[in-house]
Amino acid sequence: MFQPGESLTFNNAQVILANGLQAIAGGQTVIDFSNVVTVDSSAVAAMLVWRRAATARAASLAFNNLPANLSSLISLYDVKTLLDASLPRADLPHH
Repeated sequence: MFQPGESLTFNNAQVILANGLQAIAGGQTVIDFSNVVTVDSSAVAAMLVWRRAATARAASLAFNNLPANLSSLISLYDVKTLLDASLPRADLPHH
């Protein structure tokens, strides 16, 4: 399971994006955001690229443990359906 780290912003998005693409190419099907605290629109862009890469491989990809600030950005940009209609809700407990 790939974990981006504590921050996914413009300052580090290029490296994290590449690491995520490598993880997907290696067969990873889950990106876990449980350690992520700081995000900006770059995080949403990375998620869209990761989704596209998984789709191109005909592979599933789940985004787990999204922080509330990232969920808010996804809603703001109205891309939830592009990422996956089954994204976990930030207001529900995660198991």
